[in-house]
Amino acid sequence: MPPSPAPTPAPEPGAFRLSLLYAVVFVEIGIAMPFMPVWLDALGLDATVIGLLLALPIATRIVATAPLMSLIDRGVGPRRLIVAGSLGVALTYLLMPAAAPLGWPLLAALTVLNAVAAAPLVPSIDFLTLAAVRARPRLDYARIRMAGSIAFLAANLIGGALLGALGGEIAVPLLLTGLALIACLVAHRSRSVAPPPSTVPEGPRPRLPLHLWLCIGAAGAIQASHAAIYGFGSIHWTGLGHSTATVGGLWAVGVLSEIVLFALIGRLPARWRTPFRLLGLGGLAALVRALGLYAFGDSLVLLVLLQALHGFTFGATQLGAMAAVSGFSPEGARGRAQGTVSAVNATVSASATLLSGFAYRSGGPVAFALMAPLAATGLALTVLAARRVRGHTLQP
Repeated sequence: MPPSPAPTPAPEPGAFRLSLLYAVVFVEIGIAMPFMPVWLDALGLDATVIGLLLALPIATRIVATAPLMSLIDRGVGPRRLIVAGSLGVALTYLLMPAAAPLGWPLLAALTVLNAVAAAPLVPSIDFLTLAAVRARPRLDYARIRMAGSIAFLAANLIGGALLGALGGEIAVPLLLTGLALIACLVAHRSRSVAPPPSTVPEGPRPRLPLHLWLCIGAAGAIQASHAAIYGFGSIHWTGLGHSTATVGGLWAVGVLSEIVLFALIGRLPARWRTPFRLLGLGGLAALVRALGLYAFGDSLVLLVLLQALHGFTFGATQLGAMAAVSGFSPEGARGRAQGTVSAVNATVSASATLLSGFAYRSGGPVAFALMAPLAATGLALTVLAARRVRGHTLQP
């Protein structure tokens, strides 16, 4: 008799749980990003107030993420941060419909508390995933993280229909409340993904090495080069006469290219998945995309191709940043490093968003071209980090 085929290995239980964590958190983000502004507008708030309420979470993440993530280095488990953060997110969303009639300052306070609670969620899942990958090299960070991108895309596509079926002005915050509670339950039941408790070092906290700071800065600059397209891409494309369905399709192309990269990157040789090559690929693609959007953004065919670069501009940059954090963070500072990545990204992106707003108001698509220097800065910082590591490697 011919030998029976070898059974297909079952997926790692930790990989499934981590993927599920990414999925439930990113579904919530995929509903909140496009539909919370719509809910705020339905309340009849002034556009200036809406702009303030949308800017508050960015400013809050800048201040709150790194200190909250540094609690991991003091012995607080990342899974506990996810559970507590998800509960805080659920509670604040639940209170928002009742707070709205009492005036926007109360709504602003709840928005800040919501952002504080949400700040450690994705960085904590990244921390857990990187710890799992270091412990079990068979695991693939990119394929696990892909679940978040798929969930985000699904939320974008079905969120509008779901909210339309629910009806009512409170549908958005109540749906987000339910999603946050699901995330809390999943995190609570995911004890198997908790890394072994780390020993809290005595004495002064270890410093992040300079080459890691350079990588974090590079990732922040490259991610910030998305500011103009995130803020004004849809406005510009509809102004060119494209339908809202076409605009939605262009955004879907970007997310799908990101998913494809996450699915296939693990097949490349390990030497092509170093922090420097991934960051360099992201920076180069961001440079081409920024200049292409300015020069050829009126061509739908080229727009599709430029949007497909999102897999590199976001995906490769994200993978490069995580590889740098995993490979270069000293023990006792991994949580702080993870939080620093998020804080730096938020800081540079907020500044780039303000710049792109002024630029788009005065020069339209010039705003896209102004993102090119950010991408070039990311490339330069990546080269500096690589040279520094190479120099240290050659030293006796």
